Amino acid sequence: MKYVVFYESSENVAAKAPGHAAAHHAHWATFVESGELIMIGPFADAQQDGSLAVFRTREGAEAFVEGDPFVLNGVVKSWRILGWNEVLAP
Repeated sequence: MKYVVFYESSENVAAKAPGHAAAHHAHWATFVESGELIMIGPFADAQQDGSLAVFRTREGAEAFVEGDPFVLNGVVKSWRILGWNEVLAP
C-alpha cells in the first residue's frame, strides 16, 4: 500500500507559492533522498485541483505534511492522506 497526500490550494496560490517554493523543494528533497517520497507535483490547474504526493508509508506522509513550508505558510488551504492500493507500477 502507498499513501497519497492531496493538497487543496489556497486562494491565489500562484502568487503565494513562489515565496516558499525553495523551502518546499528542500523539504521534499529530504523525503526523496530517504526513499519515502515516490512522486510529487501539482495538477495542470493547481488553483482548481491542487497537487498530490505519493509516499511509501503513512508515517512518512504525515511527517511530510507536518513540516511542509507550503502547509505552514498558507499556500495549502487543506490536505488529506488516503491509503492507495497500488496494483500496477513500473
